[in-house]
Amino acid sequence: MSSSSSSSSSAPADRSGLRASCGDCFALCCTAFGFQRSSDFPIDKPAGTPCRNLADDFSCTIHQALRPRGFTGCTTFDCFGAGQYVSQVLFDGTSWVDRPDSKPEMFRAFAVARQLHEMLWYLAEAVSRSTTLGSAEVPTTLRHRVQQILDGELSGLLAVDVESLRSEVRSVLIDVSAEARGGYPAAGDAADDLHPSTDLAGRDLRSRVLVGADLRGAVLIAADLRGCDLSGVDLLGADLRDARLGGADLSNALFLTQPQVNAAQGDASTVLPDDLDRPGHWSLP
Repeated sequence: MSSSSSSSSSAPADRSGLRASCGDCFALCCTAFGFQRSSDFPIDKPAGTPCRNLADDFSCTIHQALRPRGFTGCTTFDCFGAGQYVSQVLFDGTSWVDRPDSKPEMFRAFAVARQLHEMLWYLAEAVSRSTTLGSAEVPTTLRHRVQQILDGELSGLLAVDVESLRSEVRSVLIDVSAEARGGYPAAGDAADDLHPSTDLAGRDLRSRVLVGADLRGAVLIAADLRGCDLSGVDLLGADLRDARLGGADLSNALFLTQPQVNAAQGDASTVLPDDLDRPGHWSLP
């Protein structure tokens, strides 16, 4: 779903195992999850059913034309490596086609594992962002707990209270964010409207000083961030759909994910962390 990387800074942590490897997956994102006709999808697809564009070898028959064909949602999705983990580790490389009876548990496991892998993505960064003595202990311990669940039995994975665990992770990330952003100067006039969950849809933010701002959960749909320095900006859960990122520097933004990048609009001059890719649909400058 993405092409070569366009970045210049070092990744905050080694998250190579949390990258999707579609060739090692049984197209779980194309089968387990459902979607409804919308601006992201041109058709309805019930959960637990194969997409009509799925080939027998689990590849997508319209992969190179997903966006022109209206399947934008497919190009923004990322499983954080959960697909190959469920396919190859939990189910030993035996697909739901070869073992139809495995479908219910495999699809449930994918839904849970995808969320746990996303938590690991954030926690890996949280560990490396912790700068004060002992501050890395909490995210490290939580990271190990999540990994132990993934290393355990299928029954244990399916029994996880995902919402409770997500709440714990979120609390840790908020603390780490405050610590990391403390190293940046005050973000100019940010106090008035640049805060968590703020609605900045369509706003032109090019003249604003954003470094160190807390935009966790902010709505940045179609916001103009071209040329902005987003160092130390907390983007945890921020909605970046169609945000204009041409020439923006996100190399040191906090808690940025591939799905957020995929949903935005950038170009070859947009600077990303080393472990995120420049989407193939981004325009050239």
